[in-house]
Amino acid sequence: MGGAAKRSVGAYPQLVRKRSRSRLWLLLPYVLFLGVLPAANRVAPTVLGLPFLFFWMLVATLATPPAVWLARRGDRARGRGGEGA
Repeated sequence: MGGAAKRSVGAYPQLVRKRSRSRLWLLLPYVLFLGVLPAANRVAPTVLGLPFLFFWMLVATLATPPAVWLARRGDRARGRGGEGA
């Protein structure tokens, strides 16, 4: 019984490490919206006729669904996600 407890405790950090790799994709929207915002808070350069800050927010908004999809794909590949989850 003591051996089984040691194995499950020893495997736990590896499980957390694998889980956190796929969930790192969920940090992308926060970094794009909040972390880089002070550097992107400019109006002078325009991209495609848009102020830079507006263009940055547009790119960050469009990058959020793929980041969530990649996190979900990583969880499903390890058997921790489903259609209802």
